[in-house]
Amino acid sequence: MRVQAYLLTAPAALFLVLFLFYPLLNNFYLSLQDVGIANFRVGERPFVGLANYARLVGDPVFHSSVGLTLLFVSVSLLGQFTIGFALAMFFNRAFPGFRVLRALMLLGWLLPLVVTASIFRWMLEGDLGVVNHGLRAIGLTELAKHWLTDPTTAIWGVILANIWIGIPFNMLLLLAGLQGIPRSLLEASIVDGANGWQRFWHVIWPLMKPVSLTVLILGVVYTFKVFDLILIMTGGGPVNATTILTMFVYRTTFEFFRFGEGAAAAVLVMLIPLLFTIGYVRATRHEEAL
Repeated sequence: MRVQAYLLTAPAALFLVLFLFYPLLNNFYLSLQDVGIANFRVGERPFVGLANYARLVGDPVFHSSVGLTLLFVSVSLLGQFTIGFALAMFFNRAFPGFRVLRALMLLGWLLPLVVTASIFRWMLEGDLGVVNHGLRAIGLTELAKHWLTDPTTAIWGVILANIWIGIPFNMLLLLAGLQGIPRSLLEASIVDGANGWQRFWHVIWPLMKPVSLTVLILGVVYTFKVFDLILIMTGGGPVNATTILTMFVYRTTFEFFRFGEGAAAAVLVMLIPLLFTIGYVRATRHEEAL
């Protein structure tokens, strides 16, 4: 029986070794080598230890990308979770047409990301974008600008697009959690004279904490690995204004051909969501124990 169990799990284990663990280990080993365009062609890979990580620590572009990543992740999560929770509360009751509206809310999540990124790039375009057209139509011409080519506003444009993409995902998970709350508890709170805010703070929110934690951790993992959205909308520019860590890895590796430094940055990008995931697992076990 034990041998049969090993045989059944062997294909999955082999898949993980070949396509997950081996690439990760190979990338980590690459991060300890000096691999550039010159020695890459001749096949030489001098071992340099932690020198690539030291270069990253001293690279101002890397420092900027870390700060932009923290801004991008925190504001995106705040917007996605807050709006998603509000919409979940709104759709957690029956009213005429609520199923159709709820289905329409999923469009932002179901559309291919390249389509969404292209739509927001066109909307925020300086000359013909619908945002600037709307501002001019209501007499706010002085506020119109080239949103994605201005270093002070480009990051906010991609954050706006990422929030719009993540709202349906947050809404679905939080709505499932709300529908799992026993109606008897809410009815009892109404009988006890609790108003809407008191019901939310003392009944709904405590019961929604496990679901909310799951949604936030998943949001951190998904948002940290956002790459294609920024590549399509801004390409990491202007002047590195939207170069978050994933874009930094891409540009360092495939534009500047500093493969060792790119691998080192990729290791750091992987470690941050991993730490959040470990925290999530520990928090989940703590909740289950309680």
